[in-house]
Amino acid sequence: MISQLRAAPNQLTLLRLVFIPFVVIAIVGQHYRWGLALFVIAGLSDGLDGLLARVLKQQTALGQYLDPIADKLLLSTLFLVLSFEHKIPWFVTVLVFARDIGILIVSALLYTTNTLRDLRPSLWGKANTVVQVATILVVLMFEIWRTPALHTLRSIGLRATFALTLLSWIHYSLVVGKRLRSHGERSTS
Repeated sequence: MISQLRAAPNQLTLLRLVFIPFVVIAIVGQHYRWGLALFVIAGLSDGLDGLLARVLKQQTALGQYLDPIADKLLLSTLFLVLSFEHKIPWFVTVLVFARDIGILIVSALLYTTNTLRDLRPSLWGKANTVVQVATILVVLMFEIWRTPALHTLRSIGLRATFALTLLSWIHYSLVVGKRLRSHGERSTS
């Protein structure tokens, strides 16, 4: 486990976790330029850790769990803080949190009971994450540059986030249900 922590990609992922309180401090202090800059750096570190893992052949089991956890912590924290700051409507944040917590609980139960182990994100889940990142980016940009174009993009992003969060949650539920039925049929045969 310690040797996996020393891998460069995992170090970048841990660095991304360190950025979270500083992004929050910047936003709460209404220093949106700093918040945006730190969010962009965190995003770049996310892309870089995946690239490094492949190039350096340092893909680890720890990294497979740590990377999505860091992503979700960053996004969920920012949705929460931006809702407290009245920059994102609460109904969007509540849905984002409900979906993530629901999926986390179901995944943990399935994993610990050895029922299902392969719970990779679907195309809908990946699209949802991309839209959430883009929405946070646009919300922060709008706080710096209040242009009509950014206002429109902000509204579109919030609606798309709500829709894709709901669709990806429904899709996840259907896929897991189908896999569980298939698993149950195989185990009784």
